[in-house]
Amino acid sequence: MKRYIIIPLVLLVMLFTQCTEEKPDSNNPFLSGYNTPFGIPPFESIKPEHYIPAIEMGMKEQNKEIKAIIKNSATPTFENTIVALDQSGEQLSKVLKVFFNQISANTNKKLQKIQMDISPKLSAHSDEISLNPELFKRIKVVYENRAKSSLKDEEMFILENQYKELVRNGADLQADKKKELKAINQKLSKLEVQFNQNLLAETNKYKIVIEDKKDLVGLPESIIAAGASDAKTASMEGKWVYTVQRSSMYPFLTYSKKRKLREQLYTYYTNRGNHDDKWDNKSIVAEIVSLRADKANLLGYENHAHLTLEPRMAGTPDKAFALLLKVWDAALPVAKKEAAMMQKIIDAEGGNFKLASWDWWYYAEKIRVAKYNLDDNEIRPYFKLSNVKDGAFWTANQLYGITFTKLNDVPLPHPDAEAYEVKEADDTPLGVLFMDFFPRESKRGGAWCDGYREHKVIDGKEIKPLVTVVCNFTKPNGDTPSLLSIDEAQTLFHEFGHALDGLFAKNSYNKTFIAWDFVELPSQIMEHWATEKEVLNHYAKNFKTGEIIPDELVKKMDSASKFNQGFANVEYLAASMLDLAYHTLKAPVNIDIATFEKNYLDSIGLIPEIVSRYRTTYFSHIIGGYDAAYYSYLWAAVLDNDAFEAFKENGIFDKETADSFRKNILEKNGIENAMKMYVDFRGREPIIEPLLKNRGLLE
Repeated sequence: MKRYIIIPLVLLVMLFTQCTEEKPDSNNPFLSGYNTPFGIPPFESIKPEHYIPAIEMGMKEQNKEIKAIIKNSATPTFENTIVALDQSGEQLSKVLKVFFNQISANTNKKLQKIQMDISPKLSAHSDEISLNPELFKRIKVVYENRAKSSLKDEEMFILENQYKELVRNGADLQADKKKELKAINQKLSKLEVQFNQNLLAETNKYKIVIEDKKDLVGLPESIIAAGASDAKTASMEGKWVYTVQRSSMYPFLTYSKKRKLREQLYTYYTNRGNHDDKWDNKSIVAEIVSLRADKANLLGYENHAHLTLEPRMAGTPDKAFALLLKVWDAALPVAKKEAAMMQKIIDAEGGNFKLASWDWWYYAEKIRVAKYNLDDNEIRPYFKLSNVKDGAFWTANQLYGITFTKLNDVPLPHPDAEAYEVKEADDTPLGVLFMDFFPRESKRGGAWCDGYREHKVIDGKEIKPLVTVVCNFTKPNGDTPSLLSIDEAQTLFHEFGHALDGLFAKNSYNKTFIAWDFVELPSQIMEHWATEKEVLNHYAKNFKTGEIIPDELVKKMDSASKFNQGFANVEYLAASMLDLAYHTLKAPVNIDIATFEKNYLDSIGLIPEIVSRYRTTYFSHIIGGYDAAYYSYLWAAVLDNDAFEAFKENGIFDKETADSFRKNILEKNGIENAMKMYVDFRGREPIIEPLLKNRGLLE
């Protein structure tokens, strides 16, 4: 469930790779302006050897820019200090945005080596800026004199948050403590890269290879065809391959009658990074958790969660835990009832075994078919990927009047990707949207939204964003197009919501401060439109006949929408609380990951039939930015369910409501206080009841 986030440079530079003494290549695409349509990076011309010299030059240029700020003899002002800092590092940011996105969606061994080598150098570069005492002194002067200034609201918001962020990053520490902090940051930067590279290797290395067609029993023809296609790609033509990529694994778990194969596939999935081999992540996570606790202690915080949650809506881990436990107490009894229903089916069939985690999808589907007369295979033909995409575009057009026109002959980040020009109703350009839908070994799992360029204003000129949506859906196979489950359709709408957040942004500066537990509101609210009858009538058409999805099937989907919510909420909540449990540990921390995870999940009463959505060794969210913040999806769910009620009250395409959501939420996200934005839209603070009602968790 990754998200459109404008990642601060200070965070970006902690993620990347190696400097050498190579001379800049005059043909290096990063070292000149992009002579391309819309200023899109010339992806086809970028080679691995271009990154290091471009990053090196970017760091040198930013160092000169920071030095100029410090040496400025004029009294520090917002313009000559805060704006100058904000505009520094353009060259570095330019290359890192491409590199970061390629590492996620189209990596290779050369890029991974660059990432590992240069990561500590970029971390050091970041620290030299954020911990520079002379720079902080100037920023502090501007901050302390803010009441006397005539700053605009956005400028005041940026100034206050910039100052507080620097303090949280150690700018006010004594010199010896800064040195200690830098050492911690260096270690963390390398460990985090290693974790993700291990996880990618683990995900890619495992697959089930089926040679006997009898072992395909229960699988629909489309899933069999997908397995054959993956086998062909792996040079195993005539066999069938299923991987631990979710688009491959979940259909297999749902339909395969071969319990041993389900167990084999799911057991490997839930043990990625936990095989005591060269890709094992246990010791890496243990050290990361320990270092984060040390860092929080050094900065004067009780623990890492207190440090990270301070600028967010929750504010403290206690408030985050309180929300999680409230929903946990409602969801766990429901999950137990669901498990009991499945056990009854097993017993009635003479199964003579106890329900296990790898059985859940299979028996949940049986109940769905029996109780709601709803079969996933009955739904998929109406959710052709291209139709779902068009449905998302149509929804945005109905809400905001914007249009999407496919672009040909523009650089693409990968041959699978597509590009669209996005315009206002009056043809004013908004930006460019890339979409990349299919899994490959060079792409990490899951779905996310990011950007190659964010909205900003330079010298009065508005810079338009370049946004990218990346997913992992089943590839087309022969005459069968990519067909999505309803969950996958909602995933596409979700990431598209992040894209709208980026396209509609009205920030004037590079720097924005988005509350991490608010960031999922723009994405999660879009999921609601995916299953509204008016929207389904537009895009949910049978890929063979063109028939619009029947009302009866929509009613079945609606009736079944609250089914399995005990499981869905419990597996998510378990991961969220595990994340906070790690990050509320106080320094010094010395834990065995396997023991800690088991003891904690046992202590909250997680039933053995359900595995935490993410176990520690593949919990990439808490390595890549959602540390002490995986709860954010639930926090934002309270917001999105309550916010969508406003649309339901006034009409799901009510122009006044849509305009208010765009103006107060999407345009201001990151440049205004999150609760103020929400209240300006909704007229009051959010309430939890719509969430509990929509998830079937109210008594």
